[in-house]
Amino acid sequence: MAINPPVDATQTPAWAALQKHYNDLQAEGISLKKWFAEEPERVEQLSFDAGDLHFDLSKNLIKPETLKLFADLAKDVKLDERVKAMVSGVHINNTEDRAVLHTALRRPVEDEGKYIVDGQDVVKDVRETLDRIYAFADKVRSGEWKGVTGKKITTVVNIGIGGSDLGPNMAYEALKPYADAGISARYISNIDPNDLAEKTKGLDPETTLFIIVSKTFTTLETLTNAREARTWLLEGLKASGAIDGSDEKNAEAIRKHFVAVSTALDKVEAFGIDPTNAFGFWNWVGGRYSVDSAVGTSLAVVFGPARFEEFLHGFHEIDEYFINTPVEKNVVALMGLLNVWYRNFFNTAAHAVLPYDQYLHRFPAYLQQLTMESNGKSVRWDGTPVTTQTGEIFWGEPGTNGQHAFYQLIHQGTQLIPADFIAFVNTPNPTKDGDQDVHELFLGNYLAQTKALAFGKTADEVRAEGTPEAIVPARVFQGNKPTTSILGEALTPFALGELIALYEHITLVEGTVWGLDSYDQWGVELGKQLAKQITPAISKDDEALAAQDASTQSLIKFYREHREF
Repeated sequence: MAINPPVDATQTPAWAALQKHYNDLQAEGISLKKWFAEEPERVEQLSFDAGDLHFDLSKNLIKPETLKLFADLAKDVKLDERVKAMVSGVHINNTEDRAVLHTALRRPVEDEGKYIVDGQDVVKDVRETLDRIYAFADKVRSGEWKGVTGKKITTVVNIGIGGSDLGPNMAYEALKPYADAGISARYISNIDPNDLAEKTKGLDPETTLFIIVSKTFTTLETLTNAREARTWLLEGLKASGAIDGSDEKNAEAIRKHFVAVSTALDKVEAFGIDPTNAFGFWNWVGGRYSVDSAVGTSLAVVFGPARFEEFLHGFHEIDEYFINTPVEKNVVALMGLLNVWYRNFFNTAAHAVLPYDQYLHRFPAYLQQLTMESNGKSVRWDGTPVTTQTGEIFWGEPGTNGQHAFYQLIHQGTQLIPADFIAFVNTPNPTKDGDQDVHELFLGNYLAQTKALAFGKTADEVRAEGTPEAIVPARVFQGNKPTTSILGEALTPFALGELIALYEHITLVEGTVWGLDSYDQWGVELGKQLAKQITPAISKDDEALAAQDASTQSLIKFYREHREF
């Protein structure tokens, strides 16, 4: 099926209507304080529920009628057509001629036979792989799978990069309270030798299992780290007398302490891993959309198959909501369109994600890849230039840490930075400071920040506090800083799946408006290619050095002069 060219959103009637709406709001004067006073049903009209998450959009720079204009834009850019094409397996990743089927990773077993893509029953394939992963996870968790000396595995070390690291690493940190088998996880991604050195520090080779995650088993960083880990394991086992260092014992140790997430079974076997302990995924799964595939094997081991299934159910809940809910009532679609509203009409560049849950401390980093690798593009899916600004700089840190760092810029800086605030009603670690419930103290900050950002503080309010006139201006808060509040019941595997799917679909909505192929990532390739050319020049190849630009030559010469080992 041919991919229709993207609609130029800027030439649609809906875009023109949004521009007029924006101009009218600016002429009227945007004032959240005034709108809240004049619109008694504002909060109700701009609040939504999806799955077990509650969303409050009322502190955004929109009116209830703005949602109708958003829905019109979605219709004009054929969002519904794009979504249907994606979930049915059309090759909407056209630069790589691939389907985009991360939603199939979390479809229930009842959907087997319903999605035949490129001749494959994709749900059946997924469920078969999950069954193998779950059987493996059960063996490791129960102690049936043992290391080469017969000891139970107590640490799994995931070696991958990009989506093969950011997703499982984030999810492991988010769900730590659910680790129930005496197994912890560590994640190695950076080719910097310091990463592997620190992540293997204090580990016992006899109780460590490595999971090498590379679809093609050729990723430079991952395979370099995998070989270094193999050396670390064998040297450690030999030093302790656990193995004698013979080829036979080395091979046995590798088979007991290494598994793979890859489809390149020949390369897996050449590395020394038993191909029966390799778990595959498909070219219709992009790396940044793969945490719920075999890439999440470390999660299945640490948390167990039942928890991993809950995780998948959370994704599927939001998938079904997004696919089947009309745009005007569809908070997932509306959040994507809201981001377009800020990016293209308010000309914002950044978007903050501020989780008020320490377990989500890696969530903003995960979203950086998901959103910026997907929509950081300047050509549309038909190769033509974009017609408006695209992409957002996603960033953030957990509250309340961020309050003591960068919130100053959001409150009183000159840039408008929309922000998503995420929190949960319940905590797995309830505590009290005297009579004060500490989680409620924490949530008090979550609620206070969005209130302060929305309504600010006037000069008269500052004066009324007895503030000297000379410093009144420094204590004025302009307000009208937009935020979305997301509140869940608890950070469960289900809720985490919901949150990830939420932002996956937000990314799709934005990409559809901008006409982007949100599923390729050619921007990462040039640096990789140049690194292969430059690396020989660093230590010894003068011919390669001579081929470099003057700046690169100068930096390499500095390196050569100062390297001490």
